[in-house]
Amino acid sequence: MFDKEFLERLKKSRAHWETEVLNGKENDQNGNGHFTDSRIPVKSLYTPLDLEDSGFDYLEDLGFPGEFPFARGLDPAGYRNEHWMMMQYSGFASAEETNKRFKFVLEQGASSLSIALDLPTHKGLDSDDPLAEGEVGKTGVPIDSLQDMEIIFDGVPLDMARMFVCVGMSTGPIILSLFLALAEKKGIDPNSFGLFLTNEALMEFVCRGTQFTTPAGHHKLSSDVIEYISHHHPGYSPMQLCGYHTREAGANAIQELAFPLAIAITYIEEMEKRGFTIDDFAGKFSWFFSSTLDLFEEAAKFRAFRKVWAKIAKERFGAKNPDTWNAKIMIYTGGSNLTRQQPLINIVRTTIQALGGVLGGVQWANLSSFDEAYQTPTEQGATIALRTQQILAHETGVTNTPDPLAGSYFVETLTKEIENEVFDYLGKIEDMGGAIKAIEKGFYQQEINENAFRQHQDIENDEKIKVGLNKFTTDEKVDVTPLKYDPESEERIVTRLKKLKSDRDNDAVTEKVAALRVATEAGENVIPYILEAIKVYATVGEIGAVFRDVYGAYAEDKMYL
Repeated sequence: MFDKEFLERLKKSRAHWETEVLNGKENDQNGNGHFTDSRIPVKSLYTPLDLEDSGFDYLEDLGFPGEFPFARGLDPAGYRNEHWMMMQYSGFASAEETNKRFKFVLEQGASSLSIALDLPTHKGLDSDDPLAEGEVGKTGVPIDSLQDMEIIFDGVPLDMARMFVCVGMSTGPIILSLFLALAEKKGIDPNSFGLFLTNEALMEFVCRGTQFTTPAGHHKLSSDVIEYISHHHPGYSPMQLCGYHTREAGANAIQELAFPLAIAITYIEEMEKRGFTIDDFAGKFSWFFSSTLDLFEEAAKFRAFRKVWAKIAKERFGAKNPDTWNAKIMIYTGGSNLTRQQPLINIVRTTIQALGGVLGGVQWANLSSFDEAYQTPTEQGATIALRTQQILAHETGVTNTPDPLAGSYFVETLTKEIENEVFDYLGKIEDMGGAIKAIEKGFYQQEINENAFRQHQDIENDEKIKVGLNKFTTDEKVDVTPLKYDPESEERIVTRLKKLKSDRDNDAVTEKVAALRVATEAGENVIPYILEAIKVYATVGEIGAVFRDVYGAYAEDKMYL
């Protein structure tokens, strides 16, 4: 890319600068050892020589916004035409409280809603299940049946928000059916709103543990969702592949990208077996990542990811539609980066995290609230999180030009290094037989655990500074207004559920659940059968029990260290 004579002159000039000017005058005042969070070494200076050494080619590696390989973003105008979608993760305590919060965040300017489910719902359990006791409504909203969806969206037209995001994971097929049944009940065209499902449970076996059946069972269910949506609701995202939870569990940026990519490949191969081409469905895939505090690595991470996905889609699987090459990225700022100590400084952290995503050209952003290290966000926390995004969009100037970091010797070199390391990881996983085999062998788990341990040790040993935690600490009393959880809320939810089970047409429920079981055993696409069961108020737990019975309940019998 550069003239050889120029590069030779630059090499001599840089050597002179290193020996005569820099001359060892650098130290590690930041406590990070001059590495990125992913342990990529960071030099004291970057020049065109670094791009040359990396094999950087302007047109092939960078190009123009809106063109392959999309390093510079999906839209040729960047954010000049339209800002990223500003979301707020909501859902807690009860359907009634969640309904109130949804209305509030929409009034504050949110353009979409991201729905947090409680732990029993994620596990496919009803609120009255003995295993759910003490967990109902603690980490999100409990959804037991269509009745809860009716309450959650009472007075909230489904087309009021541009889209809904739900981290359904293991329960993705059930969540899809709940939305479709609700639309029918309200007399609304289900294609009048967008639905983005984190319909992928394989990662649950790695870092969260909310799976309730086997890897093969969940893989089948997730594939059924892709098939059904592709035929009936092509405007929905049939799968939102998630790297966020791996990052929160301790993965580095490279692992965060590589692990869900390898999983995506397994679904593409499965859908090809079902007679689909990649262009039939993958153009609607979306990707859910964390945005953490290493600003330049995060921006480079998103730029690199678009390149990797574009190459996989086009060159490996033969995608011909440019929309399939596009990686649509949603971020949630890293909750594990927040501190309970001095919680107000978390506002600064989430601002930097969001900026990394914006500079990296993401399509949707959801910010953690400053009080999220303590509890489900309060209205004050949610409002500040939204205002942070609005300030970035309207007051900072970062949206004035697409990909403002393009051409930075440091960022371009880092983007190339991340891209190469992601492909290296994908090669390792392929050699193991693919993502499912790698998960079953514990490779994902071991890699994440080792990195998480290193991160913890770095902070424990003061090798990495965490403001307010191991340096710049204070003894001041934390002043956070607690979000009060009504201890009687669980009792009311359970009582309502029991009444529903008593009042509904239980003959119809029995009939529809039995039909679902037959279809599951026969290997049919189960979504139409789930939908019919949901319409007669079959519960999440009753449907989940079918899959546990047919596919087998998952029980981890190994510990990966």
